[in-house]
Amino acid sequence: MPPIKVNRTVSINAPKEDVAKALSDFHTWKNWSPWLIMDPDAKVDVEPDGKAYKWEGKRVGSGAMKIDKEDGSDAVYCDLQFIKPFKSKAKTSFKLEQNGDSTNVTWFMDSNLPFFMFFMKKSMEAYIGNDYERGLNLLKDYVEDGEAHSKLNWIGESSIEGGKYVGITRECTTKTISKEMPKDFHKIQEIANRVGADMNKVFSQYHKFDMVSGKAKYTVGLPVSEYPSDLDADMIKGEMPATKTYVLEHKGPYRHIGNAWATMSNMARSKEFKAIKKIAPFETYGNSPANTPENDLITHLHFAVK
Repeated sequence: MPPIKVNRTVSINAPKEDVAKALSDFHTWKNWSPWLIMDPDAKVDVEPDGKAYKWEGKRVGSGAMKIDKEDGSDAVYCDLQFIKPFKSKAKTSFKLEQNGDSTNVTWFMDSNLPFFMFFMKKSMEAYIGNDYERGLNLLKDYVEDGEAHSKLNWIGESSIEGGKYVGITRECTTKTISKEMPKDFHKIQEIANRVGADMNKVFSQYHKFDMVSGKAKYTVGLPVSEYPSDLDADMIKGEMPATKTYVLEHKGPYRHIGNAWATMSNMARSKEFKAIKKIAPFETYGNSPANTPENDLITHLHFAVK
């Protein structure tokens, strides 16, 4: 069977004893699990000693996990069993290394795909890797601050009026998108100031975000009543059609926005709403990072629906 090997690392500003304490008690996992944040109604049963738990939910499927061994505060080893959506087993572990006042935490998975899913090896490693990155960032919040600063609010079906916009379309890698987008927002801000447009209505539309190939394509758009006559050569004119959307709200630092994207992608795949592909999903912003504490930032994620 095709092997699956994944590992991701984060630095947490805390002694490794504090990190190990959070990892070795499954009662804490409800506060930072990258899967449970997507499915808050999932049933979770944790053993009294915190060393094993079972879960079942419409988005996270079902399974069980138990701590197999603890190496002091240096490592935690776990046995993982999935029941739904398909049966499989995996060995996971956390290795902790003190680095000055911080702890480097690496999350490992060693598993195998069912033989009939051999063609999904690269995709599964990319998706699980993304889940691990989300989880480690939530764990970092939890250990450092006592809570994970990422909250999801299911708003449900809504609609947008649509209309004209000017913007910048860019192709880049998924690793560099966080560096490229701020530059584009800065340029859009200059256009908004020049033509008197409302920067609060800016959106980001994602035409492509492929974690396997590492390629991304997006548009940062500024709604306008009329197209300006003096656009720079690298800017585009476009029109967003009026449409119904399913909306998920994320509250917290933008670095956690992947939790909202993972949730909406999961919901679309499982047909919790009838997504349409002719309009790429997009984000709108409820407040500005210029004058809002990052833990209070509001981002709305929209998927066009029938």
